[in-house]
Amino acid sequence: MFSKNKYLLIVLSLIILGCTKEDEENEPSVIKVGDSNFRPAYHFTPEKNWMNDPNGMVYYKGEYHLFFQYNPDDNVWGPMHWGHAVSEDLVNWEELPVALYPDDLGNIFSGSAIVDTHNTAGFKTGDEDVLAAIFTHHNPETNEQYQSLAYSNDKGRSWQKYEGNPVLTNEDKTDFRDPKVIWHEEKQQWIMVVAAGQEIIFYSSPNLKEWEYLQSFGHGHGAHGGVWECPDLFTVRNENGEERWALLVSINPGAPNGGSGTQYFLGSFDGETFETSQTETKWLDYGTDNYAGVTWSNEPNGRNLFIGWMSNWAYAQNVPTTAWRSAMTLPRTLELSNNGDLLLSKPAEEMSSVLASNSVEYTTNGVDIKNDPVLKTGTFQINTTLDLSKDKSIELFWGNETSGVSLQYDKTTSEFVINRNDAGYSFNNLNNNNLFIPYVLPESNELELEIWVDKSSVEIFVNGGERVITFLIFPNTPFGDLQIHSDSEAEFIQSLYIQPIVNK
Repeated sequence: MFSKNKYLLIVLSLIILGCTKEDEENEPSVIKVGDSNFRPAYHFTPEKNWMNDPNGMVYYKGEYHLFFQYNPDDNVWGPMHWGHAVSEDLVNWEELPVALYPDDLGNIFSGSAIVDTHNTAGFKTGDEDVLAAIFTHHNPETNEQYQSLAYSNDKGRSWQKYEGNPVLTNEDKTDFRDPKVIWHEEKQQWIMVVAAGQEIIFYSSPNLKEWEYLQSFGHGHGAHGGVWECPDLFTVRNENGEERWALLVSINPGAPNGGSGTQYFLGSFDGETFETSQTETKWLDYGTDNYAGVTWSNEPNGRNLFIGWMSNWAYAQNVPTTAWRSAMTLPRTLELSNNGDLLLSKPAEEMSSVLASNSVEYTTNGVDIKNDPVLKTGTFQINTTLDLSKDKSIELFWGNETSGVSLQYDKTTSEFVINRNDAGYSFNNLNNNNLFIPYVLPESNELELEIWVDKSSVEIFVNGGERVITFLIFPNTPFGDLQIHSDSEAEFIQSLYIQPIVNK
């Protein structure tokens, strides 16, 4: 990520500086990479130690607040705190001191934050609106989980826990966590959704302190291969003005490519009951590395602005970084498809500011680029439109002479296959490193791929966000080659741009 913290400004001028021209041309695989070369350049990652779920995302007076599950003392999961960062543009992040520390009630698990504009909780003491955090306390001795409050009267710079904590308990649920709170205008009530085992429980409150049970949702719906976590509830619209309610639910394990992932439900909510006629399981991201994501509250432009934890519980504590562990995904906007049955996920428009103006356009049919300096930086964007009218399959490969990662699409099977078997670090405890993503090509036979690469991550947006595939790679050597080929000699590349990332 770009950051005001000097440590987080990771140089984009790379590892190739110590090599001779002959090395670059003849032996691209001899240059070794290390921990610092894996740190993202334009994604948020903490200066040091362990991070997982995004928490408490709220916008207030020009700042996007990003809180996150954080262990300030180690690079593996441990006693959870709320780390804290702010940004004015979703690109440049300033990491602030830890916001919430463990206390006598336990460690600080995931949750949400809101602007209490009407001071419903009565916490306001000055001129600023109150920011309220609703989070899970976890007692490590009893394993009890309950919901608590903290509040800030100084734009989120300092936090005080409510003396009446916890505000919501549940004696018969082993897993009872990750509250997301929204304001329901028609009911003039706060609504909370909480993950409880393999269901989501809905509550309402006039003041954030006293909560009334509304319903439980989950039986007979969606995937149940693991525990449900980190719910989110919001309205979503499409270009036709159609509006639906969306419920996000993360699950671990049980994702389509193993380990952890996020499913969603589209339906209706009247302030008391959420209902859906959805019969199939829908996934927000078919890759392995987008988990526990939720949306910002009080977003000034009315967007459903989302960010997720870019890792997977199957290997998150074992990836080959030491000083820091984990990054967040690109900020994304979630929109309803025109037919009303899909959530489209697209990079937030602010991300265009990281793209350099000197993109390179390739017009040849079939691409075979060797030892390219932009590709070797590991920080770039690819935009390509492929016409599969006369082709059954295509393959895109990014790597070098000895290793790399490939993306294949087969029109006859309607499936993407991502192969990262030879992309460096071996994810050998998850799905043998191959990812399988179902996708039916539209009648136009056009395949639009928007691919964002940042050192150790790849995010692929297919046909305007109809499919998203997020996954990690940790190359042992720089990848400077790019090949795109089809199964025939027909002209299939309509456009191809490779755009460097600007070092701001």
